[in-house]
Amino acid sequence: MDTMRDRFAPVVSRLLDEDPRVAVVLAEIGKDGFREAMARHPDRVVNVGIREQLLVGAAAGLALTGLRPVVHTFASFLVERPFEQVKLDLGHQDTGAVLVSAAASFDWPAGGYTHMAPGDVALLDTLDGWTVHVPGHPDEAETLLHHAVSAGDDKVYVRLSVQANRQGRLIDGEHVVTVREGRRGVVLAVGPVLDQVLAATEGLDVTVLYATTVRPFDAAGLRRATEAAGTDVVLVEPYLAGTSTAAVSEALSDVPHRVLGLGVGRRELRRYGTIEEHVAAHGLDAVSLRERIGGFVAPTRRAS
Repeated sequence: MDTMRDRFAPVVSRLLDEDPRVAVVLAEIGKDGFREAMARHPDRVVNVGIREQLLVGAAAGLALTGLRPVVHTFASFLVERPFEQVKLDLGHQDTGAVLVSAAASFDWPAGGYTHMAPGDVALLDTLDGWTVHVPGHPDEAETLLHHAVSAGDDKVYVRLSVQANRQGRLIDGEHVVTVREGRRGVVLAVGPVLDQVLAATEGLDVTVLYATTVRPFDAAGLRRATEAAGTDVVLVEPYLAGTSTAAVSEALSDVPHRVLGLGVGRRELRRYGTIEEHVAAHGLDAVSLRERIGGFVAPTRRAS
């Protein structure tokens, strides 16, 4: 199966051909995928070199001229390193762009911590007005890229990962999808963690929701699920644990509820390892998730 990033350049290259507003801004990483598009549209495919602050600043400048810039590099270089430019050049100036990242939380362990960004979504949460898409399959990534580019002048972040579920789901870029229904709690799986969550909750009487758009958060969809399943909510995200717990609590602020936020831990893992080893170390494998989810929604009762 091809990866989400394999879909990125062909999809955006077609959009460059179809829409004269679309522009692409790169910082060396990913430029090979746009060689043909750069030859066709030399004025709308820009490579600024290894200068990530300029990457975002140039995108904001293009947006001010009326273009719709699509900006791409690894998440740590796209959100964390040029955060001041994201905050000011895009946010303060109220300009729109589509930031498309690669490498996710730990997609390239051999690259070390400089190439990991488990805090990217949490960091964007400190800013106003961002839409955040977290696809869990290449087909979903393609759908969400189209949504992002066509979203007027909005500020959109699309988080691509080599980790993926076995099958894509029918998504609309706004709402959660109900994958399984139960009566003893709600488990909300974000993007590429869905397969692990489904394996972990097999046989548990819980509702499983699937989200590929986490900002704006689908509060109404969560509330509907809790009406039948109760207000114990487990949130499983492929980035920093607890990133969306505040959004869950706000959605359920008028009813008693409990929230367990699972995801990538704050402790830095200093050995490179493999993706699978990082998943297990952060407790995001099916065995670990079953123990933590089961202990939360169906705690063992002591004999009286």
